[in-house]
Amino acid sequence: MDKQTFKLAAGLTQAMADRWHAHITAAWAEYGIDSPTRQAAWLAQIWHESGSFVYTREIWGPTPAQQRYEGRADLGNTQPGDGKRFMGRGLIQVTGRANYRACGIALGVDLEAEPTLLQGDALAARSACWFWQRKNLNALADAGDFVTLTRRINGGTNGLADRQQRWERAKRVLGVV
Repeated sequence: MDKQTFKLAAGLTQAMADRWHAHITAAWAEYGIDSPTRQAAWLAQIWHESGSFVYTREIWGPTPAQQRYEGRADLGNTQPGDGKRFMGRGLIQVTGRANYRACGIALGVDLEAEPTLLQGDALAARSACWFWQRKNLNALADAGDFVTLTRRINGGTNGLADRQQRWERAKRVLGVV
């Protein structure tokens, strides 16, 4: 996908398209997000999750929800301070020691030792595509099952209307029927 099409499909400024295009298209190629249908769904979901491709780190309050990261065995947060240390990072907000470990192994980077590396643009894009592949989201995108896709990413349907609006825009620009 050329940079101009990427810019329009993602609803980005030129500066943001310049920043993200190479990282995202390389990560798409690496993780098989290789059709306009898949790319439109990915753009819509990641646009929402990252606040228009602005945030590669969770905004930390800490909020009550963020405080509950501490000690959560399901996230692998077993050491004091793990909740904040392994806050959401990357374009899809990988969260928790166990997820950082799994993502780091897949990307060939020790994210458990250096969690802030996930905030860098290249790893932020790759981690989002890794997550997408790990959750088998290409199949849901191919089937047009955007609600289930949202649930797999978000655990619910938070922001569904915004995600769907972005999806329609990306599909229109990419010629997805």
